[in-house]
Amino acid sequence: QVQLVESGGGLVQAGGSLRLSCAASGRTVSAYSMGWFRQAPGKGRELVANNDWSGGSVYYADSVKGRFTISRDNAKHTVYLQMNSLKPEDTAVYYCAADPRPPGSITGDWSYWGQGTQVTVSS
Repeated sequence: QVQLVESGGGLVQAGGSLRLSCAASGRTVSAYSMGWFRQAPGKGRELVANNDWSGGSVYYADSVKGRFTISRDNAKHTVYLQMNSLKPEDTAVYYCAADPRPPGSITGDWSYWGQGTQVTVSS
């Protein structure tokens, strides 16, 4: 089993920045794909960004391209989401996810999920 714990959420003004962290424990996730999802009130879950075990095969949702950066430190079993130029529409609960499959091979739901961290961007 893999346990994922997110941190770094909070309240920030529009234009500000936040850095989310996701610490993994249990099985090593150095060979896993890691992703960040978000879910705003009344909306479905959205894949924001993901990468593969090496930090490659990076994907960003169009809505965050140029503003968010996903990175990982396999030695620390941690993945990060640097969020800059935040907008009110970025307000959501952000979830970290892990999966042993390569990003392009993940069909259906990801295997492991964190509990989520709230990000609120005020206008």
